[in-house]
Amino acid sequence: MSDLPEYIPPKVWQWNTENGGTWASTNRPIAGATHDKELPVGKHPLQLHSLATPNGVKVTVMLEELLALGHEGAEYDAYLIKIGDGDQFGSGFVDINPNSKIPAMMDHSTNPPTRIFESGAILLYLAEKFDAFLPADPGKRPECLSWLFWQMGSAPYLGGGFGHFYSYAPFKMEYPIDRFAMESKRQLDVLDRQLADHAFVCGDEYTIADIAIWPWYGNLVLGRLYGAAEFLDVGTYKHVTRWANEIAERPAVKRGRMVNRTFGEPSEQLHERHDASDFDTKTQDKLVS
Repeated sequence: MSDLPEYIPPKVWQWNTENGGTWASTNRPIAGATHDKELPVGKHPLQLHSLATPNGVKVTVMLEELLALGHEGAEYDAYLIKIGDGDQFGSGFVDINPNSKIPAMMDHSTNPPTRIFESGAILLYLAEKFDAFLPADPGKRPECLSWLFWQMGSAPYLGGGFGHFYSYAPFKMEYPIDRFAMESKRQLDVLDRQLADHAFVCGDEYTIADIAIWPWYGNLVLGRLYGAAEFLDVGTYKHVTRWANEIAERPAVKRGRMVNRTFGEPSEQLHERHDASDFDTKTQDKLVS
């Protein structure tokens, strides 16, 4: 175990703004806006304000999948929220999401406009709005929603738990890394057992459950998350790996993964998206190859 002295919690916790590692500047114990900043409004009814973290990718993949099905009403403007710069604490963003987390969306096709925050809620809203990627069969719909909410409840242990302590904490600590690595592997095993008998998470149909789960667990087994593929021995989850690779090859997934992306290869970044033509010719050729 660690040679560090035992931490004894004080009677009353105090905010130490210098503690917290990579994302310390984004963490604070109070809500609300820190500065005035209006959000831009583009030409489409759907206005997305996000960043290409796994939670952000869920929504851009969903929108690109809807457009691929021919739902013209799913055209959208995607504006970049730089969470490292504190954009999520601007007054305009807080008006959409009082929780100051990406993604957040406004739907201007309604009167008054509808705000939607939390990635799972946005996926469900879009699925119901366009009657897509959500089973209509009352025998299948609860299964799909169960897996959607499984992701919402499980991923914080992977991201805020394992990902934080393995990649972002100010120093490595055995106990939290061991604790959350064990839980992350348990979750992968849950998913692997489900995918052993199903093409997709909920069965033979690609749904919002896959769209929600893939950016987290799919990218994890593909070696795109936290640099932890070897550490977690993700190759042992063969069914998850098969599923992850198949979804990664979908053209709409490739497009969605690029939107609001500010890291990685420049050819895979599209900081803002306002029209399908924003994916340049070279990228379009790559996406459909």
